[in-house]
Amino acid sequence: MAKDGAFERHRQPWTTDEIQKLHQLAKKGMALKAIAKAMTRSEESIKERAKADGLAITKLR
Repeated sequence: MAKDGAFERHRQPWTTDEIQKLHQLAKKGMALKAIAKAMTRSEESIKERAKADGLAITKLR
């Protein structure tokens, strides 16, 4: 479990549905934090998957 207790799915494999959802949210220009929250995955997990899929994720500044 992550430090903040929000993500209990530690190291779970990505499902096809999750990958599709990630692609949709990234294309909409959603911020990393928002995607992580929407998908109940860590920001690190989202970043890794997006990088593997060649997706650009918006970072809030």
